[in-house]
Amino acid sequence: MKPLRKEDIAQGVFDLYDDYAHNKIDRRIFIERLSVFAVGAITLPALLSFMTPDYETTQTVAQDDPTIDSDYIQYDSPKGGGSIKGLYSKPANATGKLPGVIVVHENRGLNPYIEDVGRRTAKAGFLSLAPDALSPLGGYPGNDDDGRAMQRKRDRLEMLEDFIAAYHYLKNHEDCNGKVAVVGFCFGGWVSNMMAVLLPDLAGAVPFYGRQPDDEQAAEIKAPLLLQYGGLDERVNAGWPAFEKVLTANNIPHTAHFYEGVNHGFHNNTTPRFDEKAATLAWDRTIAFFNTYLKA
Repeated sequence: MKPLRKEDIAQGVFDLYDDYAHNKIDRRIFIERLSVFAVGAITLPALLSFMTPDYETTQTVAQDDPTIDSDYIQYDSPKGGGSIKGLYSKPANATGKLPGVIVVHENRGLNPYIEDVGRRTAKAGFLSLAPDALSPLGGYPGNDDDGRAMQRKRDRLEMLEDFIAAYHYLKNHEDCNGKVAVVGFCFGGWVSNMMAVLLPDLAGAVPFYGRQPDDEQAAEIKAPLLLQYGGLDERVNAGWPAFEKVLTANNIPHTAHFYEGVNHGFHNNTTPRFDEKAATLAWDRTIAFFNTYLKA
């Protein structure tokens, strides 16, 4: 049997997966509704396999890449979860202090995709710290389904404190020049927005398809923003007009990009929601943004 291709799959499958990935339906209901799309050669097991993240063949920067140094560290989050594990990566043989980037995971902990993004960030010439907000519960469990279930057990404001603590840890690190920005995905996009609200010295924020803060919170932002949205992501995009109005009214530097025809999660190259063209362009824009605001 030929492997499924993205173009073989109805948009309804991606919408259904979005509901499942964001805890709107449980796995039983997800499978039950997914079975409706199993027609002819497209079997239910094939659909389930197709929608499962592929962490075996999608890594873009090897863990032992000789151009970077990457290892796990622990830092303290006194207002959040206590001792937090994170992947700290930096260019190998770097001389002098460098700017830093906090890399914030989705709603499932520090999985291999986010670790890879952390290493990509270091390859681009930055320090990166990718924390695991599941640390108080034992850390990312090795699969996303269990990771989502674990993350639901934590308070999201306490998790936000974990990433704020990561910012302070990196800002004061001996390798860092004091300039620190953030990039985050889905849940991490919301965290990125909220870090911009709460950290007046944040050098910049790049939320990928992240929920927006309310109007009062948004008016507190000082950091420049680069906002990345999937054109088909109606759930998140619905909050953009109000957010844009506040950003514009308060002269907050911001640029928003909507990538037409792509889904929520389009940057994640481990799932079929991935869109290579949009993800590449969005990441190039992200690195250019960091070069502007962190290296100037």
